[in-house]
Amino acid sequence: MKAPAGCRIALSAAMLATLAGCRTAPPVLHGAPAPSPPTSQNDASYDWHSLLVAPLDSALKDVPIALHEVLLFRDEAHSGAAVDDAECYGADAPPRFLGRTPDKYLLCFKRDRLSRIQASVRLTAAQAHDVFAAACAGWLKQAAESGAAQSSACEGRDGDTWFGGRLEEAAGDGEIPETELILSVTLESAPGR
Repeated sequence: MKAPAGCRIALSAAMLATLAGCRTAPPVLHGAPAPSPPTSQNDASYDWHSLLVAPLDSALKDVPIALHEVLLFRDEAHSGAAVDDAECYGADAPPRFLGRTPDKYLLCFKRDRLSRIQASVRLTAAQAHDVFAAACAGWLKQAAESGAAQSSACEGRDGDTWFGGRLEEAAGDGEIPETELILSVTLESAPGR
């Protein structure tokens, strides 16, 4: 006697659930070193190019990710720089950067054209300098391989894009613990383009 199709499906599902419950966890090796954190050599998110979801100078309507407008408050008296007229947007799902989801990821547009990208991540003070050094070395190496100009700081030009990275302490806003530093990068169209 043949079982009805509904019974065969239910039986198959029950057998699959039983087999899934028999799966064992991977073995834990006590005393083995913990896996090392990703480095710029094995994690593509260390490359600032991952932040370019669209080429600089792209039209706002051509950016392939969902954006939401953000309001930026600037203090002209303390900034020392003229306030630009860019409208900035945050991404609903920003690309990974330095193996993390950025705390800040802004795409800024002038006259509806992508003019600047800014991203930053929080790092523990213990790892911040090593992560920044690895990322910066990769950025500068890539810029040198493309024959682009670079300076001794973590900034340079790769093709038509200027990049600048920095590691800084929080500005005492109380939201970021003293045990963390902020690694940020800015991407803009290279001067003279």
